[in-house]
Amino acid sequence: MTIKNEYWIAIVMNDASYDDLFFYGVTSTGIFCRPSCKSRVPNKENVRIFKNAELAIAEAFRPCKRCKPDGLQLPDEEWISHIVEWIDTHFQEPLTLEILAEMSHGSPYHLQRTFKKMKGMTPNEYIQGVRLAKAVEYLKNTDMSVTEIGSSVGFSNTAYFITWFKQRMKRTPANFRKR
Repeated sequence: MTIKNEYWIAIVMNDASYDDLFFYGVTSTGIFCRPSCKSRVPNKENVRIFKNAELAIAEAFRPCKRCKPDGLQLPDEEWISHIVEWIDTHFQEPLTLEILAEMSHGSPYHLQRTFKKMKGMTPNEYIQGVRLAKAVEYLKNTDMSVTEIGSSVGFSNTAYFITWFKQRMKRTPANFRKR
């Protein structure tokens, strides 16, 4: 269903009077919400309208953790699994707990607590582990410079990347590559 201006206004205004009329899915996150959801307003071009929750689920959208459309809730394991997949493909971007919570339609506190319970580490620790593994892979298998590697794993400051890498690996990226 294409988005009507009336529905778009209801989404932007978080209008609860539309909650029984439609749900909206966000293609960039794969999550669907009630019009009254307090999540950040999505880009209009990423919004799809559904008459009911079953249609959204049939199109592979997941229920929002924040507004729980139709009382549905994504199991914690599945929610964290989707966040892990998202981190694995966006690790090179600036990532904070707030960004992850917004992207996954949950609160930062709930995300931090649930992620730690499910994965045994915080989201930030997981992100740093992914970045370190990628940096090690690039140092072993490419001729990329240390600056290029730092940038490609999410660090805009080369000196900070070198210091960060050395703290974790007990040697600089250049020394790691030599061995």
